[in-house]
Formats: sequence, C-alpha cells, structure tokens
Amino acid sequence: MSLKDRLSRLVNETDKPSKTDAEPAGISELRKKIDNVMNRRERIVPPRVPGVRRGAAPLDAVITGEEARTPSGNFFMSRCALSANDAHGHCRIGELACPSMAAAAFLTGHQSLNGLSITGGLFLDTETTGLAGGTGTFPFLIGLGWFETDSFVTCQLFARDFSEERAMLTYLSELASGKDFLVTFNGKTFDLNLLATRFILNRCRDTLSTLPHIDLLHPSRRMLAHRLENARLSTIEAEVLGVRRDGDVPGFEIPQRYFDWLHHRDGRLLEDVFLHNKLDVISMASLLKYLADLVEGSEAMTHGHHGDLLKLAALIHERGDSERAGRLLEALVLSHRPEVATGARRFLSLIHKKAHRWEEAAKLWQHLLASNSRDVFAVEELAKFYEHHTREPEKALEIVQNLLSDAKHLNNAERIALEHRFQRLAHKVAAG
Repeated sequence: MSLKDRLSRLVNETDKPSKTDAEPAGISELRKKIDNVMNRRERIVPPRVPGVRRGAAPLDAVITGEEARTPSGNFFMSRCALSANDAHGHCRIGELACPSMAAAAFLTGHQSLNGLSITGGLFLDTETTGLAGGTGTFPFLIGLGWFETDSFVTCQLFARDFSEERAMLTYLSELASGKDFLVTFNGKTFDLNLLATRFILNRCRDTLSTLPHIDLLHPSRRMLAHRLENARLSTIEAEVLGVRRDGDVPGFEIPQRYFDWLHHRDGRLLEDVFLHNKLDVISMASLLKYLADLVEGSEAMTHGHHGDLLKLAALIHERGDSERAGRLLEALVLSHRPEVATGARRFLSLIHKKAHRWEEAAKLWQHLLASNSRDVFAVEELAKFYEHHTREPEKALEIVQNLLSDAKHLNNAERIALEHRFQRLAHKVAAG
C-alpha cells in the first residue's frame, strides 16, 4: 500500500461510493492538504548544497572515482580491480576465485547455490548513519564486489547527500539483477532489511531480496567462534584470514564522519571510511573461500584448524550424514590438540551409541576415563552401559563411587546427579 493510500485511509477515503453526497467540510479540507503534501513530495527539488569549506579536499582528489549519471539522478562511484597476484591476508586474490559452491550450498543449506559459478556472486556491505535500523537509517555508502576472470572488482556507491539515494539504489538494483546470488556478513539481519526499506521509500525495484543469500556470519559463528573473542569480521580477519588493518576507522565513528562530510565537504573525512568498506568486501570473499575449503578438505584434514573441523563434524551430523561425520571424528581422535581429541571421542561415542554399536562406544568411554579419571561424561556413560547393557551394576557403582570420593572438582549440578545415581545403584546392588 502506498503512502498516499495510507493517508487516504486515515480520512476514510475508499473506492466504495459514499453513503451521502455531502462531505464534511473538515474531511474535504484535510484531503486537499494531503494531496498538496503528496504533490510536493513527488516533485524533485534540487537540494541546497552547502558551500565547501576553505582548505577542504574535493572528494575525487582523495577517492579514485567519478560522478555516475543515471535517469534517476547522479551519485559518486569508486571502482577498482585487484589482480590475481594482489595479496589479501594469507591468500592472493587469484586463490579466492575458486570456492566450492557445493560447499557453500552445504554451509547455508541452500541447494540452489549448487552448480552456480562464483562469478555470479555479488558481495555487499553497507556503511550507514546508524545501526538502529528503521526508516531513519540512511545507507550512504554501498560496497560491492565480484569476480571477473582473474580479478576481483570492487565498486563503491556513495550518496554525496540524501538527495542522491534514489539514483544510487536504482544503479544497485540494475546491477544486482544480473547476478545469481548474494554474499554478506550479517546482511540477513541488517543490510538487506535496511535496503529493502530504502527501496520502498524511493520507489525502486528490490532485486536483492530475490537472490539466494549467503550470510557468512552464521557459518562463521558455527565454525570459528570457539577460538575467537567475538564473531566480528575484523576479529575473523586478524585471527583466521591473516588480514591486519593499520589505523582502521572504528565502526562506531563512521556515521559521524558522514555527518561531518555533509557539513564540511572535505573528502579527507571519508578516505578511511571508503578503505574500511572496501576491505570488508574483499574479506568476505576470503572468508567464503576459507569456509568452503574447510568443508571440501575436511576428511583429509589437510586444511584448517582442528577445532574448526570438530565444529564441522557436528554440522555434518546435524545435516543427517552420520557416516561422513564419523569418518571425520575418527581422524580427529588422533589430533595433536588434546581438547579436540577429547571432543571427538565424546561425539563419536554418542554416534556409536545411537547406532547400538555398544562395544565401540564403550572403548571410547574407557579411553576417556583412562586419560582423565575426573571425566564426568565418561563416568556417566560407562555407568549407564554397565547397568543397562552388560547388567553389571557393581561396576557402575564402583566408577561412580570413585568419582564422588574426590568431588571437589564437581559443580553442584554434577554432584547432585552423581549422588542420585550412586544411591540408586547402591540400592540395586544391595537388593541383589
């Protein structure tokens, strides 16, 4: 429903015939006012551009770019291409151009991605006047990226003032209509919802919402959060991708930079903002390649942090492939990282248990207990195994008692559960 339709509804104006020919004077006057407002809104009035401050640097003297002209108006665009040999963190651009789209489909659960080419992908990141969302949040800079043959193109669309938004969004809509899928980082929650609102307000066609979408935040949290302080893209860059940003502008400072630009028209205020946005777009391509390689090389364990592979095994199992998850876990049992090997044994034992492969599961529990006599998980699973499967409650009682004899390391919930199990087993053994 258009804004005009909504305003009309407020004054009970509908397509149905009026019950009377007479119209209250107040409603008639209000309708005229609404029509005047809408007519003024639909006229394009050139905005008053503030004068450039003395000593300010023109935007195109600081940022490589030019004015882009469209039927909907003009805006500023900066475009460049990184060659295959350009480095980004641990990788070169040419190495990023071949992620497995089958792996991307697996990570996201969108099988429509399977069989697509990376050259059909559009990487997108926005810089806005705030993070609250809603109609008051303005996306003044839209960073885009895509692969072309052996290069990666970045294209940044910049609204020099609020009046250039419609032209910028029109260009974005046309560009996105030629792409096969979209890649963002937290775009599902923020960027796409914001842009959908702006498309509506500017009466532009939203071609982004129909594209299959890879939001890298979610698989990143799933695979990488276990070894990171947080799941921000900048943290992932530093800890996983090997990207170091020197003097990067903090994200919270970016909205004020834009407001200062509107007041002073000094391109130097935006130099760091453009670079920040550009690096975000390139890092998304690097992160997609890392995650896809993690999936593709998992069984050979030739790629990635072993802890990441343990998280991947959980995702594989969740997607219903217990056999593949089991193979990966069997390899991770031999990991040089003790916490990974322990986690793999626990997970693998539960897969065996569910499949009623009791002897294989019991061997893993016994190995866990031999490695750590205080392993509550191993004690509980072995106690259940001895009590219900081998019918040896005495053995179950013994291992529970051994753990309770040194209960200082147990938390309150563990201690209560084990004491309850001990009392029940003791009663069963005494009853014969």
